[in-house]
Amino acid sequence: MLQKEARLPVRLRFLLQHICLYPSFFRIIQKEDRPLDNKTPAVKMRNITKRFGPVVANDKVWLDIYRGEILALLGENGSGKTTLMNMLSGIYFPDEGEISIDGRPVVIRSPKDAFDLGIGMIHQHFKLVDVLTAAENIVLGLPGKLDLKKAAARIREICSAYGFEVNPEQKIYDMSVSQKQTVEIVKVLYRGADILILDEPTAVLTPQETDKLFAVLRNMRDDGKAIVIITHKMHEVEDLSDRVAILRHGQFIGDMPTAKTNAQEMTNMMVGHAVELNINRPEPKDPKPRIVVKNLTVRSIDGILKLDDVSFTANSGEILGIAGISGCGQKELLESIAGLQPVEGGSIEYIEDDGTPEQLLGKDPLSIQQMGVSLSFVPEDRLGMGLVGNMDLSDNMMLRSFRRGRSLFTDRKSPRKLAETVVHDLDVVTPGISTPVRRLSGGNVQKVLVGREIASAPTVLLTAYAVRGLDINSSYTIYDLINKQKESGVAVIYVGEDLDVLLELADRILVLCGGKVSGIVPGRGAKKRDVGLMMTQLGGKTNG
Repeated sequence: MLQKEARLPVRLRFLLQHICLYPSFFRIIQKEDRPLDNKTPAVKMRNITKRFGPVVANDKVWLDIYRGEILALLGENGSGKTTLMNMLSGIYFPDEGEISIDGRPVVIRSPKDAFDLGIGMIHQHFKLVDVLTAAENIVLGLPGKLDLKKAAARIREICSAYGFEVNPEQKIYDMSVSQKQTVEIVKVLYRGADILILDEPTAVLTPQETDKLFAVLRNMRDDGKAIVIITHKMHEVEDLSDRVAILRHGQFIGDMPTAKTNAQEMTNMMVGHAVELNINRPEPKDPKPRIVVKNLTVRSIDGILKLDDVSFTANSGEILGIAGISGCGQKELLESIAGLQPVEGGSIEYIEDDGTPEQLLGKDPLSIQQMGVSLSFVPEDRLGMGLVGNMDLSDNMMLRSFRRGRSLFTDRKSPRKLAETVVHDLDVVTPGISTPVRRLSGGNVQKVLVGREIASAPTVLLTAYAVRGLDINSSYTIYDLINKQKESGVAVIYVGEDLDVLLELADRILVLCGGKVSGIVPGRGAKKRDVGLMMTQLGGKTNG
């Protein structure tokens, strides 16, 4: 009783601060044992606190998860969503608080403890062994005698019950991204999980694959499973979830049925103020060819054909979107233009303002820079190619400018000022600019990388998944920055995985399918389904 009275002023303060912005939420301040249709929560998390040094990732969070329900867990980058679920799945251990499963207090110190309690988490980056089959991956690490034939039969039962499509004998390296994700889900179900957590489950799926996944998740919900999804895609939250819970700055803000709110209100709750959710797409002004790619052919180090006779033109003052299933050559395309990827054939020309072509093929990034070509690259691998994890924000900014020094000593003042500007303008959550980048959340790492590259004033901006892992407010900030680059005459090549965004942001969309150009369509007027088909079949043609 004393604990409830201590919490009351905080609730009243929350009510007074937020009732005007979020009218639907005024009645859903967290309450002890709030029933959902008189059901007992499968999971109760009370006063959960987790600290990483001086950073409080979760601050006395309360959360209920129910069986027969899909809960969307929302929040900005650094709000503590993944950290909270990592504690539930046994990856982290809370510093304070209590977790109960079906009304019984439990201690979860490892993923094994979580599995024993029926909790399984499907991470954004799959944890599969490529050279093993689906069945071998699913039973890997389980105690007892290994019987693959019996395991395959059980896998087929699970697939039949929920609508999965998995061949237990298929090797992981032969699977598409959606098939690998299916194996991960079946793996936790095989181990008895009835509380499932999915982190950004549709990040690399086509619209058709997303529809299949949603159908399976609804089947599992109807079978009494408790499902939690962590996502930044608001239209998917509205389409799939039954209830939403909001975290902000590590604290629980509120929850309510999805049917009684909307994307605007949820976003306002995440951010703490009203947010404009429209992507501006100004008409290109005087677009001229800037990058001309002809018959580009690229093979991987293993000799696998990644790009096959690709040709296109990227214009100044325009955003050229690149759509395709993950692994269809997007990475190799950008790295070829940036001088980071050996090319088997074709040509890549940079067109000067006076129309003079400069051949980029065969040149490394330093040679391209010395030619006077101002090219910025936001790679897919943030900490492998973009930033150095053990260096702080200021030193990572200096990676772009250290060659400009006029003496034996590097200029540390300008990078420090740039780091402070990026932190302020992009709302990077960090204890300070002296913090190593590896200690930031994935979304904040992305903000640092994008901010640094845009600040270099390029004439060509290459971006691979610039908003991957970013919350909706940060994503719209990045879209605005990219549009400003476009308006200043920069040729932007934008590789994206969210087709809804590509259709709103890009002026033209080049669709890759199996390393070939499946088509180039205008951003205005193109249909999502048509682009999705072009991603899976050359030209988007179907049989009948």
